[in-house]
Amino acid sequence: MDDRHEGDHHDIEVEGGALHGFERKISGILDDGSVGFRQPLLARNRKNTTSQIAIVGANTCPIESLDYEIFENDFFKQDWRSRKKIEILQYTFLKWALAFLIGLATGLVGFLNNLGVENIAGFKLLLIGNLMLKEKYFQAFFAFAGCNLILATAAASLCAFIAPAAAGSGIPEVKAYLNGIDAYSILAPSTLFVKIFGSIFGVAAGFVVGKEGPMVHTGACIANLLGQGGSKKYRLTWKWLRFFKNDRDRRDLITCGAAAGVAAAFRAPVGGVLFALEEAASWWRNALLWRTFFTTAVVAVVLRSLIEFCRSGRCGLFGKGGLIMFDVNSGPVLYSTPDLLGIVFLGVIGGVLGSLYNYLVDKVLRTYSIINERGPRFKIMLVMAISILSSCCAFGLPWLSQCTPCPIGIEEGKCPSVGRSSIYKSFQCPPNHYNDLSSLLLNTNDDAIRNLFTSRSENEFHISTLAIFFVAVYFLGIITYGIAIPSGLFIPVILAGASYGRLVGRLLGPVSQLDVGLFSLLGAASFLGGTMRMTVSLCVILLELTNNLLMLPLVMLVLLISKTVADCFNRGVYDQIVTMKGLPYMEDHAEPYMRNLVAKDVVSGALISFSRVEKVGVIWQALKMTRHNGFPVIDEPPFTEASELCGIALRSHLLVLLQGKRFSKQRTTFGSQILRSCKARDFGKAGLGKGLKIEDLDLSEEEMEMYVDLHPITNTSPYTVLETLSLAKAAILFRQLGLRHLCVVPKTPGRPPIVGILTRHDFMPEHVLGLYPHIDPLK
Repeated sequence: MDDRHEGDHHDIEVEGGALHGFERKISGILDDGSVGFRQPLLARNRKNTTSQIAIVGANTCPIESLDYEIFENDFFKQDWRSRKKIEILQYTFLKWALAFLIGLATGLVGFLNNLGVENIAGFKLLLIGNLMLKEKYFQAFFAFAGCNLILATAAASLCAFIAPAAAGSGIPEVKAYLNGIDAYSILAPSTLFVKIFGSIFGVAAGFVVGKEGPMVHTGACIANLLGQGGSKKYRLTWKWLRFFKNDRDRRDLITCGAAAGVAAAFRAPVGGVLFALEEAASWWRNALLWRTFFTTAVVAVVLRSLIEFCRSGRCGLFGKGGLIMFDVNSGPVLYSTPDLLGIVFLGVIGGVLGSLYNYLVDKVLRTYSIINERGPRFKIMLVMAISILSSCCAFGLPWLSQCTPCPIGIEEGKCPSVGRSSIYKSFQCPPNHYNDLSSLLLNTNDDAIRNLFTSRSENEFHISTLAIFFVAVYFLGIITYGIAIPSGLFIPVILAGASYGRLVGRLLGPVSQLDVGLFSLLGAASFLGGTMRMTVSLCVILLELTNNLLMLPLVMLVLLISKTVADCFNRGVYDQIVTMKGLPYMEDHAEPYMRNLVAKDVVSGALISFSRVEKVGVIWQALKMTRHNGFPVIDEPPFTEASELCGIALRSHLLVLLQGKRFSKQRTTFGSQILRSCKARDFGKAGLGKGLKIEDLDLSEEEMEMYVDLHPITNTSPYTVLETLSLAKAAILFRQLGLRHLCVVPKTPGRPPIVGILTRHDFMPEHVLGLYPHIDPLK
């Protein structure tokens, strides 16, 4: 759906100056007898040329806006007046019941996700370990690379052929949806299916990716599936969810789902709430805070219960790991002046490396988008190439590391260990020796982070090992993100940050009182702050992950420094990805150049409006010839003394009204009859792909000449601003109220009642600076 024309407006030029008006459409009969439009009284139309296409996952598709505003037409008012107390209680109960179900389902999916990854990757690593013990090095490599390639191809095939929207982390898409941007299949059941299994295969394949970002998208998909009343396509529908057939209630549920995803990924319920507040949601209120907290609490209880169930060994190789909990040193956190200087240095380095990481990720994503556009086969080939490269690095780099004697006092059988996950892996080393680099590379990402955060001994990892691992993970994380598999950024960033944090701790060893494991945590915090630019939510997530509140002041300090330094260079990684994907995201602030313009300066297009009682053929032709989503409705004589703005009618409501064929042969008002013959739920927002289209209408020539009263479906209290209002104020108003249409009305009387309608595309820099390039701050 083309949102550039959701409601349109324009600027016209006449002799002697510019006149801001609207193209008044009137019905008429052409020479051939067909219904047509009168020629516009305009010399020029200003057009909005911002893109209506965006990248969702690894798929290019059209986008449209969501109706987060309460649409106060006669049907809405009648529905609220007629609701009984029992229905209001049912609505309130269902909101909390759905929050519970979202938490329950997301917790179960998060557990099964970890269970699958730990078992698949565990069996693969056990196979490699056994072959290495028998000194069958080539067989071990081909088995390792072959397993990774099969898993990677499976994940890529799911993304390429079933749900391209499932590729990537999904956080930018969820963030855009909560900002008011919709795209086909962004939260579809097929996307949910591929997100779950693609993430399991992708993480188990040894890629430097995480399952945390995809879990946010998974939680949002679960919330959407429940909130829209199921899926007719898959014969999963619930009629009792009719209350939630609107974008506003679904937005709240998806916010709960995103928070539940973070809680399930990190076992961080409070961090999940703060993540939704700080990064994901564009609108927030206290009632939503309570429901989100309740949802994440349910997730925490579910995960705790399932972990207790698995302690008995009934979950295969899923043991202490999987659901991340990094127990760093819980002793007293003592630090001196050199430690504080080292922490400040970590913050600065994290900011610099994080901004560089974001810059390189942006360049790689733009390159991969060109490859992905060529079709599913190229997507799969790219994934296979990155898989082979990752396998070569993971298996080849440990040969550069020297064998290290096992620490004195280690129990027999623990160094080197034969198990799946260990800090002491023998690789090619003789007895009583271990290869420290293989303990990081030939492990699951979660276990590698545990090894870096460990506080057993400072010398478990050589300085050269930490440097090699940091470089490998840093660049593998960059080139892996953007391929057609579900992939998160949290784990690659934590891995890279923990490695250089431990490296700094080793270098400061002689003068430092702080444990190297704590330096690893601070390094991870600095890199997270430098890439994602979040502070409060990241701080709480890290503290919940490590179970160490004593680190709170240091984590806060390093996050603030890294974010401040990184902000000097570019924006956060998710903000950059949103822009790169072409999603018209509305920021919570206005750009400075907007203060030099007023609302009438950017309205664009030829405005198509309807009379309150309009001919069916005129409406049908307007819907067929345009893809507008909103149409102004004008009250005119003889129904009023002078022309005045009645409100806005939505395209979806017009289609339902025309399908119902509530017409009259006379041009008179008969809205009360329509109110008696229809109900508010008939105009509820349909789920994915279920809405009416103009092609679904079957109207005869006789019906085309009849009239329909639009007043019952018209929002008679739309938000309006004067044409002289500052564009900056209009942008803030539009964003804070979650609008889809903002009517611009004339300042002086005696003119047509509406100048135009602002949509989110009219606030985009591409449109504004395209019209007025002289105000571009970069020129």
